[in-house]
Amino acid sequence: MPFCKECGNEINEKAAVCLKCGVATGINNLNTPNDQWIITLVLCLFLGVFGVHRFYNGHVGIGVVQLLTFGGCGIWALIDLILIATEKFKDYDGNIIQR
Repeated sequence: MPFCKECGNEINEKAAVCLKCGVATGINNLNTPNDQWIITLVLCLFLGVFGVHRFYNGHVGIGVVQLLTFGGCGIWALIDLILIATEKFKDYDGNIIQR
C-alpha cells in the first residue's frame, strides 16, 4: 500500500486523494497499470529512439538525452524495450511498470 506524501497516512493504491488530509495523491485513475504498461511498450517500440516512453513515465532528463542521441543510436531504446517487456522498467516514482 502506498503512503500519502503529505501526512504519511496509508492510502488506497487507486485513491485520487488522501482521506485524512485531502491532498491529491498524484495517482492517475484513468489508466490501469496494464494500460500504462501497454502504452509504454508501444511508445518504446515505435518512438523509442526519440525517448517518448521516457517522457510518458516522467523521466524528462533521460528523455531529452535519448531524444538528442536518437536513443543511443537505437541501443538504449532496445534495452528499454527489453526492460519493459520483462517488467523491470520503472517510472519516475520508482514503481515497476507491469502488466
